[in-house]
Amino acid sequence: MAEPVVENLASNMTKMAQNLLPHPYYPLDAYIDGYAANEWSVPALLSVFFGACLALFTTTYFVARRLNTHLTPGELTTTMWFVLSGAIHLFFEGYYAANYATLGTKQTLIGQMWKEYAFSDSRYLTQNSFVLCMETVTAVCWGPGCLIVAAMIMTRNPYRYAVQMVVSMGQFYGDALYFATCLFDHVAMGIAYSRPEPFYFWFYFVLMNAFWIAIPGYLIYESAVETAKAVGKVQRMEASKKAV
Repeated sequence: MAEPVVENLASNMTKMAQNLLPHPYYPLDAYIDGYAANEWSVPALLSVFFGACLALFTTTYFVARRLNTHLTPGELTTTMWFVLSGAIHLFFEGYYAANYATLGTKQTLIGQMWKEYAFSDSRYLTQNSFVLCMETVTAVCWGPGCLIVAAMIMTRNPYRYAVQMVVSMGQFYGDALYFATCLFDHVAMGIAYSRPEPFYFWFYFVLMNAFWIAIPGYLIYESAVETAKAVGKVQRMEASKKAV
């Protein structure tokens, strides 16, 4: 009875070992199903990504100014941030959520971008449950949420700060957990997901994700301050009416 089970187990282990294709990601023994090296060069991938971000940022600037000529510089900048952020959540992170199981094999433009980023965090190529859930929530909830906030800013919607706080809190919380889980695995379990070259860790992992800590953190603060001002103003108006 036990012999067929052992044989099947050994056969499965052999197949898995055969599928462990050499790859440059850390940890080196991580299982990446069907890994295929990128066809595009790193400069080409980075140029396309940052070029697309710049184009979207610039387009948003002119469209927002055309739709509402009374936007303040702060409102305009915040609108540009939410449009860019929403696009990244929807298309870039949405692509990951839809293709996480076969990302290592992808030679599409976004697929290769993810494989390049994965040099700083190989969890994106190993079907990590936390990363999948976090990115799915980000794409489904905060992607559309960012675009809604951008529209609210341009139309001066009174619910703008309430929705801005919810979306920014979601971004901040997700990014904080992203950093925390990676740090825990490194400190408590001795697992490093980033290659040892400083560029991958400090530029890809730290800097590129720090934007979603610093900017949402400020927008949460701004939302709280503006909400407090509005509530205080109403309270003073009600107090003056009672005094009369």
